[in-house]
Amino acid sequence: MPHKIGVIGTGYVGLVSGTCFAEVGNTVYCVEVDEQKVATMKSGKSPIYEPGLEILLERNLRESRLIFTANHAEAVRNCTMLFLCLPTPPNEDGSADLQYVLQVTRQLATIIKEENITAPRIIITRSTVPVGTFEKVRAVIDEVAPGFEIHVASNPEFLREGFAVEDTMKPERVVIGTRNKFIEEQLRDLYDPFFRNGSRVFVMDERSSEVTKYAANSFLAMKISFMNDLSVYCENVGVDIENVRLGIGSDSRIGKRFIYPGIGYGGSCFPKDVKALIYSAREAGTPLQIIEAVEHVNKEQVVRFVNKLVERFNGNIKGKKFALWGLAFKPNTDDVREAPSYKIIDMLLPLGAEIVAYDPEAKANTEKRYGNQIQYAASMYACVEGADALIIATEWNEFRNPDFERVANSIKNKVIFDGRNMYDLPVMESYGFEYHSVGRPKVG
Repeated sequence: MPHKIGVIGTGYVGLVSGTCFAEVGNTVYCVEVDEQKVATMKSGKSPIYEPGLEILLERNLRESRLIFTANHAEAVRNCTMLFLCLPTPPNEDGSADLQYVLQVTRQLATIIKEENITAPRIIITRSTVPVGTFEKVRAVIDEVAPGFEIHVASNPEFLREGFAVEDTMKPERVVIGTRNKFIEEQLRDLYDPFFRNGSRVFVMDERSSEVTKYAANSFLAMKISFMNDLSVYCENVGVDIENVRLGIGSDSRIGKRFIYPGIGYGGSCFPKDVKALIYSAREAGTPLQIIEAVEHVNKEQVVRFVNKLVERFNGNIKGKKFALWGLAFKPNTDDVREAPSYKIIDMLLPLGAEIVAYDPEAKANTEKRYGNQIQYAASMYACVEGADALIIATEWNEFRNPDFERVANSIKNKVIFDGRNMYDLPVMESYGFEYHSVGRPKVG
């Protein structure tokens, strides 16, 4: 049977989850407090760039399965399951800020009490939250609406930006945190259309569910930082880390994914989740030394990359013009949160550098941050015109096979600093580029 579902918050997780829930036949109320954003989504336009999302959004709006509203009460009245897809940004000490999760929980419980809704409601934290959040949400409900049948569960998301629709429609696994059979049955039934055999649904207690999300993201971040740490050693001993990557990636125990060296991880998940797990572990008196090293390596990797660039120009880049390919933290998204490109910009601007940037999707978000402090090119080739060097910060597909002769004829010094190891060393040598990459010998 189709369900009526409320999704509170329409960021990457909320909008994708809600739209995909509607795609399999459910009626979904997506609640967003930003009225302008609501109007945009009602018109069939997605406020975020995510491949495949807008097609599903338009279809489910037409079929009246997807409803956008700024009214929380509308969702509470109509929906049995209420998913909290709210931001949990890091505090200064690295801990996750739960104010939005707890504020909205209080708001939902108040509506249930004031409208005397006696039918069961399930409040489900889909946001990434630290261990023990279940109890905090439960405590707010018990304070505001004691005696009402309001259940609490955890259902962390495991979505990759750029592949979020695919990951939702064809999930590798679903984790449900509950010890309540009623909740388990409801959520199993909700996810049944996504994989009929149910073999990839893992039901566990709420605390284990909360930790599972942090552990997953931190482990993936650890693989990235391991390769980035190893890249320094490889450069110093004249080894091509790409050969090492192929060698170890063929081991099924290690795997091919997340072992690409570069200038560090960014985005909305890895940085804040690593910080939050570090904080939580310290609070518990059991610091996680490996995860702390992961964060340290990630911070140092981009600093080391920029220092190499500055050293190439004898420590003086004032007045130098740098072309920057890529602003989003990864390809196939317009998300610039914790983007390595921004860290590069923030280090180069105070040194007097001039930066011209190009990104297929992230220009608008970058203009909000930098305005006219940097220039924006209309194309990847316009970006390199007259530049002293090209910096590659995001591995967009259109950067993978450029017209190297055109680039060579446009750039001043034929210098490339590639933070994503996009190109083969012999190819760069054949075109006469001075090519600096990560964990590989310099060419030219």
